[in-house]
Amino acid sequence: MNLYLLKVLPLCILAGATLAAGQAQNAPPAVAKPLLTRSLPDLPGKEAVMLTVEYPPGGASAAHRHEANTFVYMLEGSVVMQVRGGQEVTLKPGDTFYESPTDVHSVSRNASATQPAKFLVVFIKDQGKPGTIAVSHSQ
Repeated sequence: MNLYLLKVLPLCILAGATLAAGQAQNAPPAVAKPLLTRSLPDLPGKEAVMLTVEYPPGGASAAHRHEANTFVYMLEGSVVMQVRGGQEVTLKPGDTFYESPTDVHSVSRNASATQPAKFLVVFIKDQGKPGTIAVSHSQ
């Protein structure tokens, strides 16, 4: 019986990880609305970008990263976020979240299947570089 569990348990874990990745890919996507982009004269080659992100009920994003210092302020609803190697957290209005330029944002989803969620994002990044880059779960 124990030998059976040793063979089946890794397959169950892999199936769960695959299902979670598939759920993010099949979930309604987030909608980003740019608000402001400004060069930062005191930081040559850098810019600040401000936008809102709205998740519909049940919405989620696939794994991604930002080559930026990323600051999040929760406005409405609640979202679940996690960077690879960190703790999963649920943000509610007034909560904040930070991602470094090297973090992989492995979990980003609306905590509710019935209510939308909205948050404000501020990136401090290199001018001309994209704000978000998709990554595979193996990266």
